[in-house]
Amino acid sequence: MEVLQTLVTAGNSVVVIEHNLDVIKVADYIVDLGPEGGDRGGELVACGTPEQIAACEASYTGRYLKKML
Repeated sequence: MEVLQTLVTAGNSVVVIEHNLDVIKVADYIVDLGPEGGDRGGELVACGTPEQIAACEASYTGRYLKKML
């Protein structure tokens, strides 16, 4: 996380593909794709701040993220 924050502080944009909620909860903006994987995924489920994702009932990520915020 420190390396990512150093890049952001230096004015860089950082795009991360991640399932770890410790990383997701500190993101500035999240694009949540799903709802499942493979043929049952790839749709935009939600996008926004961690709080907005946590408020989205259709988001599996949001359900778990809500517990961490």
